[in-house]
Amino acid sequence: MFLHIDIDSFFVSAERSVDPGLKNIHMAVGGRSNLEIFNKKRIHIKLMNDNSGAFVAPVFYSDRQKSFRSVFVEKVGDREKIRGIVTTSSYEARACGVKTAMPIAQALQICPKLVVVASNYPLYHRLSHQIHQFIQMRIPSLEQYSIDEFFGDVSGWIAEEDVYVFALQLQQEILERFDIPVSIGISKAKWIAKLATEFAKPFGVYRVKDIDAFIEDIPIEKFPGIGRGFQKRLESYSIHKLGDIKRRKTLFYSWKKPGIELYHRVTGSDNEAISRRSERKSIGISRTFDPITDADEVKRRVMIMARHIVYMVMAIEVNPTRYYLKINYEYGLREKQTRTIDRIFSEALFKSELSEMYNAVFHPDRGAVKLSLNVSNFTSNHPKTLSFLELDSDMKQERLTKHLQDLRGRFGLDIIKTGSEL
Repeated sequence: MFLHIDIDSFFVSAERSVDPGLKNIHMAVGGRSNLEIFNKKRIHIKLMNDNSGAFVAPVFYSDRQKSFRSVFVEKVGDREKIRGIVTTSSYEARACGVKTAMPIAQALQICPKLVVVASNYPLYHRLSHQIHQFIQMRIPSLEQYSIDEFFGDVSGWIAEEDVYVFALQLQQEILERFDIPVSIGISKAKWIAKLATEFAKPFGVYRVKDIDAFIEDIPIEKFPGIGRGFQKRLESYSIHKLGDIKRRKTLFYSWKKPGIELYHRVTGSDNEAISRRSERKSIGISRTFDPITDADEVKRRVMIMARHIVYMVMAIEVNPTRYYLKINYEYGLREKQTRTIDRIFSEALFKSELSEMYNAVFHPDRGAVKLSLNVSNFTSNHPKTLSFLELDSDMKQERLTKHLQDLRGRFGLDIIKTGSEL
C-alpha cells in the first residue's frame, strides 16, 4: 500500500511556520532571477546543497533578509515597476485568481490585499530535509519525489485496514512538529496514490479502494506525466478520460515502452516500487534580465554562471560530458548550442568550450534577455571512457579545479574568478 504525501502550498506554508502573522490571509511567495551573481563586487554568494537530489536545483543566495521593495520594485526612468512572478500562492489568494507563474504586478491588480514575500530557499530546503527525516522514522521505505512530495510504501509495515488511520496520525504529527499542513493520497498503486492526493487537498487524506471506478471520469491532463503534447496525441484518438485509456490497451501497447508504461501507471498495474534515491541527471542555471546588446557583458555573465555550475559539478562529484548554452533574445528569438565532450571535466575546459559556443550563437544586433546553461551525460572519470589524447592535461586541470573548489567552499564562490568574469 502506497502513501503519497504532498505539502500543501509548501513555500507559503513554510513562511507561515516562521511567521504566524501570515496565516489565514491572502499571500504569495514571489521570485525574481537572482542577478546578484553578476555583481562585480564580492557578495559572498554560497551554495545551498544540503538537500541535493534530482529535484533540487542549485540555489545561490546571500545572507541578507530583503524587503518587498528591495526585491520586486525597480526604478525605470521616473517610474517604479514591479518585477517578478508568483512562485506559490495561498489557497485564500488562489480563490481570487492568483496563480503560480503569474506576474506579481498582475496578481496585485486582481488581489489588492495580497501580501507578497520574497523566496527564502534556505528555509524551504531545511524544512524539506527535516520533514523527510521525520517521515523516514515512521515509513522506512520512503522516496523523496520532489522538494515537497514523498512516496511511502507501508506494505508489510502497516496492516492494510490500519493505513487510513496511520495516514491521519502522520498528517497530525507533521502539523504539530513543523506547523506544516500536508495532504495524503493512498492506493495500492504508486501513481494512483499521487493522483489521489489531488482529491485530498487541502489538508486531507483520500484513499482509493477501487482503481477502475476512481479513474473512470478523471480528465487525462490530471494524471502526472501527461503533458500538453501527449494530451493532444491522446485526444486525437478520442481519449479524454483516464477510463478511456483503460479500454485502449492494444493502442498503448503499439506505442512500445512509453505507451505501455503509461497504460500500467494509469490502470494501477505497473507494480512500480519505491525509488530510494533519485540521481541527478543534469545541472543547470538560467537568469533573465533586461535586454543587453554588449557582447562582452553577455559573455561575462555566461562565464559567471559557468563558475557556479563548475562548483555544483565538483560538489556532487560527477563528470558531465554534454554542455548546453541557450540565449533568449528580444522578440522571441532563441539560439542554442550543444556539445558532447568526452573528456575529464574542469573549469578551464568548460569555459573554453562555452566561449566557442557563445561566439556561434551571439547576435550583436539583438538584445539578450535570458541565459541558460546546462551540463548532463554524467560519466565516471575512468580513463577508458574518455579521450586519451588530452588525458594528462585534463587531469592537471581537474586537480586545479578541485583546489579552487576547496577555496570556494571555505570562503564563498566569488573568492576566485577568472579574467573572463571581470
